[in-house]
Amino acid sequence: MFGYLQVDKAELKVREWEAYKSVYCGLCRQMGRDYSFLSRLALSYDCTYYAMLLMSVHRSCTGFDSGRCRFNPLKKCGFARCTDESYSKAAALSVISVYYKLLDDIRDSGFFKRLGTRFLKLFFGHWRRKAVQKYPKIDTVVSDMLQMQFEAESADNTSCDAAAHPTAQMLAEVFALDAADDMERRVFREFGYQLGRWVYFMDAADDYFKDKKHSAFNPFSAIEEKELPDFAQSILNQSLARAYDAYQLITIRDFKGILDNMILLGFPLKQNSVLAQLREEMNE
Repeated sequence: MFGYLQVDKAELKVREWEAYKSVYCGLCRQMGRDYSFLSRLALSYDCTYYAMLLMSVHRSCTGFDSGRCRFNPLKKCGFARCTDESYSKAAALSVISVYYKLLDDIRDSGFFKRLGTRFLKLFFGHWRRKAVQKYPKIDTVVSDMLQMQFEAESADNTSCDAAAHPTAQMLAEVFALDAADDMERRVFREFGYQLGRWVYFMDAADDYFKDKKHSAFNPFSAIEEKELPDFAQSILNQSLARAYDAYQLITIRDFKGILDNMILLGFPLKQNSVLAQLREEMNE
């Protein structure tokens, strides 16, 4: 995952910020339980968002505990209690996503970088096999995405929409796995698709000059540089607006203030930061 699904901390109430941290720390603890201490390296804001959304929809958070941080035993943390598999699913998505990202890096990287990536793959390969035993559908969805992404990026004159489709489809199918009925499945799929599309284009804008330097694929490469910031802003706004339309149809039972903050303030704040950096690099 990419780390773009963040809160706007300045606009959160203190108790909401503490609750968000408690879900983050709760997911961290679950990853250690399900896989290993080192698997916590795969912890991300994106999978924290996924865990919180599932806990809200299923109303599975029953309160908060406090304890020692697993990384820093001198520090006390809050941990959100969860009565279902929301944490476990988010933990599985974390290690599975990183495993396939490592495969992609091995294919695209130089010799020396591949050595380090192959070393990490040994650990994540083991954790991914454990995750597949419980959540084979998540693994299938992410694996299919990687293959689709490779085909899209290898094709001639790939459009921005075609390039974004695999990531968007992956999140659509992951979110749809938790739908209770056909109507909810349609809503979850649309929300996941548009959010995945937004994340993909955020990453493309964030990595534009790095990809250009290394002659790597970027869906914005065919766009005139002077037009790129406005084009990127337009396509990102479109995806985020459509994601919000679908989000409004989801029954949010818990953490509503935090989840509303993220899609209305946190995601746009991160988008503005990435686009400001893009414009700054263009003007250098």
